[in-house]
Amino acid sequence: MDYRTIGKDPKTRRDVSVLSLGAMLFGTRTDEATSFEILDRYVEAGGTFVDTSNNYVFWENGDQGGQSEALLGRWRRSRGVGPEIVIATKLGARPLAPGTSYIDNPEGLSAKVIRESAERSRERLGVDKLDLLYAHIEDPTIPVQETVEGFAGLVAEGTVGLLGVSNHWTWRVERARTIAAARGLPGYEVLQYSHTYLRPRYDLRGDLSPDGNQGAVGGDLLSYLRAEPSLTLVAYSPLLGGRYVRDDKPMGLEFDHPGTPRRMKALGEVAKETGATVNQVVLSYLIGGPLPVIPLVGASSVAQLDESLGAVDLKLSADQRARLDAAY
Repeated sequence: MDYRTIGKDPKTRRDVSVLSLGAMLFGTRTDEATSFEILDRYVEAGGTFVDTSNNYVFWENGDQGGQSEALLGRWRRSRGVGPEIVIATKLGARPLAPGTSYIDNPEGLSAKVIRESAERSRERLGVDKLDLLYAHIEDPTIPVQETVEGFAGLVAEGTVGLLGVSNHWTWRVERARTIAAARGLPGYEVLQYSHTYLRPRYDLRGDLSPDGNQGAVGGDLLSYLRAEPSLTLVAYSPLLGGRYVRDDKPMGLEFDHPGTPRRMKALGEVAKETGATVNQVVLSYLIGGPLPVIPLVGASSVAQLDESLGAVDLKLSADQRARLDAAY
C-alpha cells in the first residue's frame, strides 16, 4: 500500500492510504458479516482511510440513515481498531424526517446542526474525535460564515480533526476558505467529488441545481486544485458503479458524447498491455496522475475489494498515461 498526507497543519494532518474504502452500504445492503470481512481485508492490505456519512443510507429503509456509521462503530470495538484508521464522515444531507430526502428536506449546515450532528456521529462511531468531517452538500439558506465558524468551533474543541467539503460549487469552496483564512480559522482541506477517467457532460441539470451537477469534477475545480496543492481530492464513484465493465449497466446520458467511446478504447488497449483489468487501469490513472487523487471505492465482496487493491501496485508508463490523456 502507498500513502499520502492530507492536511498541512502538523496538529491535524494525517497519512492515509492512496485508496479509500467507502462504507456507504455497510449494515444495510451489505450485511454485517460481509462488511466486517471487507473491512478486515482492507486493513490487512494496509488500507487506513474509510469513508461514511450520517445519512447512509436513508433510501434503503425510508429512514434517516446512520446504519453505516453504527456498523463501523461495532467493527471498531470488535477489532480493537485505534486511531491508525482514519474514518471520515459527513453531515448536512441527513433528511430531517423519515420518508424524506436530502433534496427536499435536508438538515443543512447551520451551527446548531453541525454541533448536534457531529456529536451523534461520534456516538455512532464510538470515537471521541472525528478524524475528518465533511460538509456534505451546500446549504444556501445559511450564511457561509456561520457554517465556517460552526466547523471551526469543533476543531478548536478537539472533537474534529480535518475539515472537508463535498458537492459544492468551486466558488462556494473558495469563499468558505477565504472567510476561514481571514479569521484565522481552519478551513476545508479535503474535497470529495464524483470523478473518474471518463469525462461527463456538464450541460445536464443536477439533483440540487438547475445549473448542473455541482458534485462532479469539472475544469474549474481541477484548475482550482492545481493552484492549491495543499488540498486533496477524494474521488467518489471512480468506477461508476460497475459501468466500465458491466453490459447490464449502461453509461447513461451523463456520458453520452463522442469522447466516451474513444476513452473506452484507450482504456481497453492499456488494460490489455498491462494485463490489468479496466477498473484497475482507471484507479491507477487517478492515483498516479500529476494531480494526485485518492479514489474512494465501494465493495460488496472481498473479491471486488481485492481487484481495487491491485490497482495500487499498477504503475502506468508515461506513454500509456499520455495516450489515456489524449483520448477525447
